[in-house]
Amino acid sequence: MVLNRVTLDDKYDLAKSRIFVTGFQSLVRLCMMQKERDRRAGLNTAGFVTGYRGSPLGGLDYQFQRAINHLAPRNVLFQAAINAP
Repeated sequence: MVLNRVTLDDKYDLAKSRIFVTGFQSLVRLCMMQKERDRRAGLNTAGFVTGYRGSPLGGLDYQFQRAINHLAPRNVLFQAAINAP
């Protein structure tokens, strides 16, 4: 039996067809997939995602920050926001 080699960065490798991700990681990957879909359609697009710590999706900002090295080459920017009164 041959085992597949798996790394933690596979979740952001769009060439991989089988990956294991959390719900938040899948949202990060979705932004990357949309950029690739746009590129194949001949569109020059960018992505902008913003959010703040403690939002109803707490932890999503952390996943975007961790994936910065995968998002930047695809012109997807995450900008942390503040929750001002």
